[in-house]
Amino acid sequence: MSRYVQDLKNLAFALGLASAVALVMDWDPWPMLFSLPFCLIWIYVAWLNCEPQLKYINILFSGLYVWGILRYFLSG
Repeated sequence: MSRYVQDLKNLAFALGLASAVALVMDWDPWPMLFSLPFCLIWIYVAWLNCEPQLKYINILFSGLYVWGILRYFLSG
């Protein structure tokens, strides 16, 4: 799967851009929904390239996004 790293990076870029637009336009909960797969892609890419700091930061943010998404949908 590591041969698709550039495709994953391009997808992460598109997701990051979509998240930024959704944030500026105040389209809740879309910034979190776009950012979670963005972080998951970067966890995978950082893991391949042995960048532990980037990996752990994205693991932290992924947990926060999951918590935020669950909170959004469970609180109605």
